[in-house]
Amino acid sequence: MLVLATLAACPLKATLGRHLAQRLVQIGVNDVFSVPGDFNLNLVGCCNERNAGYARSRGVGACVVTFTVGGLSVLNVIAGVYSENLPVICIVGGPNSNGYGTNRVLRHTIGLPDFSQELCCFQTVTCFQAVVNNLVDTQELIDTAISTALKESKPVYVSVSCNLSAIPHHTFSREPILFSISPR
Repeated sequence: MLVLATLAACPLKATLGRHLAQRLVQIGVNDVFSVPGDFNLNLVGCCNERNAGYARSRGVGACVVTFTVGGLSVLNVIAGVYSENLPVICIVGGPNSNGYGTNRVLRHTIGLPDFSQELCCFQTVTCFQAVVNNLVDTQELIDTAISTALKESKPVYVSVSCNLSAIPHHTFSREPILFSISPR
């Protein structure tokens, strides 16, 4: 979609969101399927999480969903693309990074103060999982997730704390290493 390409090409502040958009464009993702929500990154909207399964026609796909509610809804799609050997980057707008370790129950969870519930569900249907709740090693986590999805032709899970996507960080100013593996 034009929005994703424009965001990736814009030479403004180096943020996690821009880095992620740039990396998705570099592997050929033009459309990111998303269901609007308050713990979502702002991208392209669609009617429900099942639309994420269209990687088959493009070679690689991406979706963005809300924490737990959207994640559990898209889980069937991710299991399906896992069985069909399709690389999909499943991005979850995760809890605020300040919320980790507070033992609080969020309304987008299943009622437990443990933020790893969703991650546990995705472990059997993705080939790599990353939880981004700080900016220190984020570039490496995102790049490892994307390259693993391409190399193994399987979906990956990337949870990004909702308060981090627009924060500038010096690590995103570095030119990322180009992916050497193309999607099938």
